[in-house]
Order: sequence, then C-alpha cells, then structure tokens
Amino acid sequence: MSARPSRRDFLASTLASSLLLAFHLPVRAANEPVQPPDDTAGKFAPNAFIRIDGAGKTTLVMPQVEMGQGIYTAVAMILAEELDADLAQVTLQHAPPNDKLYANPTFGIQVTGNSNSVRAFWTPLREAGARARAMLMQAAAQHWQAEADQCKAANGWITHESSGRKLGYGELAEAASKVTPPQQVPLKDPKNFTLIGKPLKRFDTPDKTSGKAVYGIDAMLPGMKFATVAACPVFGGKVGHVDDARAKKIPGVQKVVVLDDMVAVVGDHMWAAKRGLDALAITWDEGKNAKVNSADIWDDLRRASEKDGVVAKSVGDIAKGLATGDRVDAAYELPLLAHATLEPQNCTVHFKGDSCEVWTGSQILPRVQSFAAAAAGLPIDKVTANNHLIGGGFGRRLEADMVASAVRVAKQVDGPVKVVWTREEDIQHDIYRPAYRDTISASLSGGRIVGWKYRVTGSSVIARWLPPAFQNGIDIDAVDSAIDMPYDIPNFHVEYVRAEPPVPTGFWRGVGPNNNVFAIESFMDELARKAGKDPIAFRRDMLGKTPRLRAALDLVAEKSDWGKPLPARVGRGVCAQPSFGSFIATVVEAEVDGQGQVTLRRVTSAVDTGIAVNPDTIAAQLQGGLIFGLTAALYGEITIDKGRVQQSNFNDYRMLRIDEVPPIEVHVIKSGEAPGGIGETGTTAGPPALRNAIYAATGVALRRLPVDRDLIRAEKKS
Repeated sequence: MSARPSRRDFLASTLASSLLLAFHLPVRAANEPVQPPDDTAGKFAPNAFIRIDGAGKTTLVMPQVEMGQGIYTAVAMILAEELDADLAQVTLQHAPPNDKLYANPTFGIQVTGNSNSVRAFWTPLREAGARARAMLMQAAAQHWQAEADQCKAANGWITHESSGRKLGYGELAEAASKVTPPQQVPLKDPKNFTLIGKPLKRFDTPDKTSGKAVYGIDAMLPGMKFATVAACPVFGGKVGHVDDARAKKIPGVQKVVVLDDMVAVVGDHMWAAKRGLDALAITWDEGKNAKVNSADIWDDLRRASEKDGVVAKSVGDIAKGLATGDRVDAAYELPLLAHATLEPQNCTVHFKGDSCEVWTGSQILPRVQSFAAAAAGLPIDKVTANNHLIGGGFGRRLEADMVASAVRVAKQVDGPVKVVWTREEDIQHDIYRPAYRDTISASLSGGRIVGWKYRVTGSSVIARWLPPAFQNGIDIDAVDSAIDMPYDIPNFHVEYVRAEPPVPTGFWRGVGPNNNVFAIESFMDELARKAGKDPIAFRRDMLGKTPRLRAALDLVAEKSDWGKPLPARVGRGVCAQPSFGSFIATVVEAEVDGQGQVTLRRVTSAVDTGIAVNPDTIAAQLQGGLIFGLTAALYGEITIDKGRVQQSNFNDYRMLRIDEVPPIEVHVIKSGEAPGGIGETGTTAGPPALRNAIYAATGVALRRLPVDRDLIRAEKKS
C-alpha cells in the first residue's frame, strides 16, 4: 500500500517545518505566545491579537481578511469569548503584513483561504484570549492582595467574588502589562460559552449597509490620479505600437504609460482614464498563443488524461477489484472559470522613489508587499502595504499580479495613483480555475463498490503558487477530496496527471474539491442506478467509517422530502462530502422543461461543521456558496478563440439572477467537535447535486459542465 496525504493533512504536518525553511519563515511552536508588534506603547498587548488601552478600549487585530465570509465577526467572537470582553466595546483592525505574528497556523504564512480561518485559528485565538484574561485577573488580584482564583472575569470587568469589588479592563491595563504571561491557560468548557454558538450580527454589516465600508477600490489620497490599463488580449503577448494622439486630446487625460506588456492611461478621474484608453490605437505583438482556442486546450487535456499518472494513493489490489463484478467507466470535465469578483481588481500606489506605499484588498498581504517591492526595485522594508475589506476574493486575491502592475504604472506618475481594471479587462486577464478531466473506473458487486480507479488531469496551481508543496509530482490541492473520499472501498487507486494550458490558472472557490466532488458524486448516482438502489441509500450503505456524514445525509433526506413523488421532468439530486473539515449533504430539486431550461425549485443542506461559532454566518456562507456553485454549473465557462478570452462582462459571463435563486434551507447540526471550514463547501456541493437532479428528472447523465441544454431537452436535435 502507498498513500499520499490530503492537502489538509499535508499542510498541517509539513508546512510548519520543511516548507517554512524553504521560505525562510520563522518556525513557532503552536502554543508559544505570540509577541505583540512594536506600536503598542501604553497599552496592554499580551499578544499580537489583543490591545487594551487605559480607557478600556479593546482592539482586536484580525489575522485573517474579511471578504464577505464573516471572519472578522468570528475571530472577534472567539477572542472576546475567552477574554471575557464586552463585545459591544470592541473595535477591529486589519493586521499588517507580518508572517511571524499573523501566519495562518495551517500554512505557516499570513494568508486567508482554503476555508480554514476558523479551524486554523480556533485554538491559537482561544489561547490568546484566555492568556490575556488570566493576566488581567492576576493584576486585579495583586491590586486587592487576593488570590486570582477568587476573581471572576465577565463583560470587560474583573470582580472579586467575596467582596463584590470590580475593576474594568482599562483600569487594569497598565498593571496587567507587567504580569508574566502564563505558559499554560485553561480554556472554557463549551457549555460555558456566552458568545460562541449565538447567531450574532456581523461587525461589518452596518458600514456596508450605510456605504461607510472602505474596500480597496475606495482608497482615496490627496492629489490622487486615476488610471486604467489594457494588456495584450492574448496571454503572453506584448505591446507593439501605441498611437496616443486621440487619447491625449481628451479632457482630464494626464499621461499615457506604455510598458512592455500593457498600456495605462492616467487621468484626473476614472472616466477620463477610461475614455483615454478607449481612444488609443494599439498594435499588439500577440506571440505564440495567438492561434490557441478552446478545442486545442481540450484536445491536449483529453490526450493527457489517457496517460498513466503519478500515484497519489493506492489501497488494496486495484486490478483484482476492477475485475470483480460489473465494471463501469466514465469521464467528467469541468471548464476554465473566471472569478468575476464584484469589486474588480485595483490597487492604489504612491511611489516616492526611495519608498512605496500601496492600498488594496488582498488575501495574502505579505505577498503584496514583496511583489510591490520587486516591482518598485526597493527593499521590502521600504514598502508599506495597507489592506482593506475585499469585495469578493474567491481565490483571485491570493494573487498579487495586479499590485505589481500598478506599481510599475505608479513609477511613471508623480504622486499617488489608483489603478483600476475594467470589468472586461478583469475577466479577460484573470487567473482562471483550471479545466479538469477526471476518468473513473469502478466495479460493483453485491450492490457495493469493490474497486475504484480515479485519475485527475489538470494544471497544478500549487506548483506555481507554493512550489515546495508540489512534491513527487502530486498537486495536493488537485487530488483533495479524491484521495480522502468518505466511502468504504477495499480496492482504491488515485492518480494525478499534470497538464498545463496556455492560460494562467489559480485558486477558485473550492478548486480541487470543487472538481473532485463533482466527478465522484455524479458517478455515485450512476453507480446507484446500475446497482438498482436509491442514491441516498447507496451512499449511506458505504459510509460506515463516516458517521457525521451519514447523520447529515439522514437529516437532509428528511428535510428535503426525499422519496416523495414529484411531477414529470422534476428531480431531486444529492451530494455528500466531507470536504474542508465539514460534513455536508445537499439536495437540489430542479425542473427541466421541454427546451432544456433548468429551473431551481428548492435547495436543502444539512451540515456538521463542528462547533458553530456563529450559526447565522454558517447558513449565510452555505447559501452564498451554493449560489456561486450553481451559477457555475448552469452558466460558467471561459472559452478561448485565437488566443483571446471570449467572455467580457456579466452579459456573457452571467450570474444567477435574484428571481432564479430558489429557497435555500440550511440545517446546522449541533456538534461538540472542533470547527470545520464552511466558505467553500456550498460551492462544492451545488453542482453535483444539481447534475444529479437533472439525471433524476431526465435520465440524461451529464458528464460535463456547464449544463448542456441541448442534451436534456425533451426532443433532441437530430
């Protein structure tokens, strides 16, 4: 038997050691107190996350980035719970770029992604809050000449229980800062939680509702200019010739910046910059990719999928397993996808020659700082990176390419400049979700799967984004949810084939699990039909070692009215998955009319995500993720013709409209387990559940997304 770790296991066990050395990052024991930054004079700052001043103002420094997933509220709840702070008096602050202080414990670098913010920081944040509380209690006890165990903390106050004396955290801040931090601190029993588990209102909602929230695109500086850019429409192409005569005549246009691979127009305002860009006559040197089209990309991917891959996991005897019983073969394909974040790519830069400052919204702020330094030609300590709220990340803002481009433009401009990509430029120069092809062979005997051979073929995001994690030819993200699928199969074999397209690929909400769960759960329905079993019963029979997922499956069957009669051409489809540390079962109910149009009627999800820090946020994240995934399943595809992305805006890269979104029910299962991830689970669950609903409604086993309406119409075209 040979086996490879899952992305989660690999990162948890490896990144904290060898990969950190490769990146020259500091290694810190998980229980070692994190020291505060240097700007905490006059404050009680027992660690990097908590600051309390003499007036009692409590500032919580957010190690993860808020991009709509509610993490600022969750982090504040976890810290305040163990700190016993008054949540109403708490203020939040973005963490500066600092891998030493704010590294995600799973990755070893300061990054927000992989649906792991709460699960990665669950213990470190609780320990930080508890340690600060213990120091405040010790300071109060010393003031009263009492024992610390005679004191109680609650709601920002320390009370001496026998005498009733009270001191506020602000009054104790100076004294507490002189207390030696305890090495070990007891954490609260979950039964004593006062904040965690409650559906509290999010901290960021009021300002987002009123318009006060500041996203990266909202950064404003005195004397700031505006710029927008055009890059070669063919990836890898360069600028040939630029005629800027017409552009310079447009009122408000200040400058045309011509770089080797893009052109920027700088203006007094965005409208002037955009009009100036439209007026340019640009000749491009399109390069070697000028003849690339989608058919070529798919031909290459399909040819690659016929080759043997690197073994990611192998259990039992796969040859014997596939020779036992009835064999079924299938191949599933998912296309390139854009992120299409509501807030287009942007970065504000003030380059001063000997220093540089940037303002943006990023999921990986230290990388923003390093990319800006490289583009500016400056030491990293001469670059200041300011983070803001993010208007949609989905993995796109794990990249810093737009920051480097903005700095290159800013070097040609006197004073600060805000560089904004138009929607068209954003979609046509994205770093796309990889196209994948998954081939599966399985054998059935006695109504159960006895052999399973699975091959993932696609580009490696990890090899580019985090090279030390690409080991032995395995992309740990590409095989995530494939090597650790939940079903009990005695003969099990997974391979990975790396195949790179001529367009850049990157993380997209769910990435590897998004692909693998679609293929696995679609195939499970086909196998259930082959075995003559109900799809939920078929899955349930093979979940002996995954009771939490089995419980979610039972609950979603009950809540979705599984098995009850439906009208003609209406079906229910199910998806079960343990991805991102959560156990979720989803049922989509959909109708397919005679022309192949799909109407979503109802979506039901049951999830065990461990201790639910904020149940309301969990429901909201699943709802949003399901909509995101269902949108991709119904409409999402980036196509290439003559080296150019054909989609440009929401008219041809469309989203689900509000009147197309069905009722979505989310049932959160009460659990005492450590929290799991939730931001990507809905995105991963929606597409296979919809596909299986269409299968139930029409009998057509779709094996490619987006949904092909010609294949499922009542009367097929000849």
